[in-house]
Amino acid sequence: MMGAATVLSTMKAAATLKLPVNLVGAVGLVENSIGPDSYFPSSILTSLKGLTVEVLNTDAEGRLVLADLLTYVQTQAKLQKTPSTIIDLATLTGAIIVSLGSRRAGLFANSSRLSEKLMATGTQSGEELWPMPVGPEHTERMKGGLADLVNAAAGREAGACTAAAFLANFVEPGKEWAHLDIAGTADVGDKPKGFHPGGVTGFGVQLLVDYLRKK
Repeated sequence: MMGAATVLSTMKAAATLKLPVNLVGAVGLVENSIGPDSYFPSSILTSLKGLTVEVLNTDAEGRLVLADLLTYVQTQAKLQKTPSTIIDLATLTGAIIVSLGSRRAGLFANSSRLSEKLMATGTQSGEELWPMPVGPEHTERMKGGLADLVNAAAGREAGACTAAAFLANFVEPGKEWAHLDIAGTADVGDKPKGFHPGGVTGFGVQLLVDYLRKK
């Protein structure tokens, strides 16, 4: 839920500071529990966008919620202005912790302009990002056989990149998009680290507020 908390905190900060930006925040609030309607391995789900997804890993549920959230914001939410730039944050994968550790969050973007701006803002704010790829090989691994997509690639290779490749299917053409995988940076553990006290860090709030200040 740390991505959702970051979004809510950023919205509150932007409103408190009266930043002159058109800003939309969306959070996917769902109950993650066992029940008679739970999905199973090999279940095929239909996303809000209409793409079908075969469940290969029942633990990769967050990206299913986030995919529908992306679709909702872009095509179904009753907004006065449709967002042209989308930034999502999620504690999405353990693979990003293996790749980058706990100091930097993984940055996946379809726009070099947005990527460079977020990188520079992260360096200045102290909430650092590191650019990660979404290549054709990652996109290919998320294609399904029985369905349009699978919710997780087989094996352990490039788990953070394939997760981002999955989400990319739900970004509409012409949208600037960045995905921040904050799994490694959102919680420093029980002991204080740097200027963070023990526990959750609120990673991304200062980054996004500084980014919005410069828009």
